[in-house]
Amino acid sequence: MTLTPTTTPGTSAPPPAPGPRLADGRGELSDSVIAALTSGAPPVYAPGTVLKADPWGEDLQLALYLLYEPHYRGFEGVDDAREWDPDLLRLRRTLEDRFLHALHAELSDGPRSVEDALAPLLVEPVDLSDSLSHHLETEGELWQLREYAALRSLYHLKEADPHVWVIPRLTGRAKAAMVAIEYDEFGAGHADRIHARLFADLMTDLDLDPAYGRYVEQAPASLLATVNLMSLFGLHRALRGALVGHFACVEVTSSPGSRRLANAMRRCGAGPAAEHFYAEHVEADAVHEQVVRHEVIGGLLADEPGLEPDVAFGCAATVLLEDRLATHIRTAWTRGASALRTPLPGHVTTA
Repeated sequence: MTLTPTTTPGTSAPPPAPGPRLADGRGELSDSVIAALTSGAPPVYAPGTVLKADPWGEDLQLALYLLYEPHYRGFEGVDDAREWDPDLLRLRRTLEDRFLHALHAELSDGPRSVEDALAPLLVEPVDLSDSLSHHLETEGELWQLREYAALRSLYHLKEADPHVWVIPRLTGRAKAAMVAIEYDEFGAGHADRIHARLFADLMTDLDLDPAYGRYVEQAPASLLATVNLMSLFGLHRALRGALVGHFACVEVTSSPGSRRLANAMRRCGAGPAAEHFYAEHVEADAVHEQVVRHEVIGGLLADEPGLEPDVAFGCAATVLLEDRLATHIRTAWTRGASALRTPLPGHVTTA
C-alpha cells in the first residue's frame, strides 16, 4: 500500500491549532494547577487543602476541569506531555475521590437498578414548571438563550468525545451499538454534520464566540461539575458502567428537551443554525434512546451483570448535577441576574 503525502515535499505540516487559554484561578487548588501547568513544576498546595475543599465549589471544580482538559485539546502554552504528569495525576485522583464521595453521599438512597434509574425519565412530567427547557420554550428571552448556549458550549463542543473512551471497554452488542450511535454523533462521515460543529454554528447564530473552551471563565461550578462528571467516568475503566449510565440518561432525556429548545430558538428568532441543532436531536436521539437502552445497556449487562448498580449510579448522578445546574440558572434569572459568573457583553442585569 502506497501512502500519499499530505504536504508538499520540502514543507512541514501546519502546526496544530492552539488549545484554549487557561482560566484564572478561583482558589488555592485551581491556582496551584494553573501554576503547575504553566511552569512545568509540581502543583504546590497546603496539606489538608483537598479535604477542606467544597466538592461542589468553584475552586475544586475548576481545578478538576483544568486537570481533565489535557486529555482533550490541552491549553495554549502548556506542554502536551503534562497530560500524563504523575504529580498532576496524583492531585487529580485526590480531587476525583472528593467529588465521587460527595456524589455517593448525595445518592445514598439512589436507585440500584437500571429500571428504577430510567423509569422516571421515560415519562414526560405533567408539571413542567421546574423545567429549564420549558421556561425557555414558553417565556425565555434571547439573552437567556445566549447564556444557556454559552454555558452548554463547554459540553457540546466536546459532545460525544468522553463517551468514546468506553468503546474499547465494551464487547459484542454493547460495543456495536455504541459505535453506531457515536457514528451519528460525529456526523456519519460528514465533517459539517458533527454535532459539535452544529453547536458551533448555533453559537455563531447567537453572536457568541464558537471557540472551544471560550466560556470557561464565565462558567460557574454547577456547570463545570456536569462536564467533569463525564470526564471522570470516561477516563476510568472502573467507571465504565457509570459512563454508560450517563450516556443513557443524556439520550433518554434529549429528545423532548431538544424539541422545546428548538421551539425556543424559533420563537426568539435565534437563527436557522440555532434551531437546527436542537431539531436535529429530536428524531436522532429518539432513535438513540431505544438503541442505548436495549443494546448498549442490555449488551453490557448481559456480559457484566454486576455493573448494574454502576449504570444506575451514572444515570442518577447525571440527573443530580443537571438539577443543580438548572436550579442555579433559574435562581439567577428569577432575580433578573446573569447565570454566568460575568455577564455576556451587552447584557445589563436588573438585580
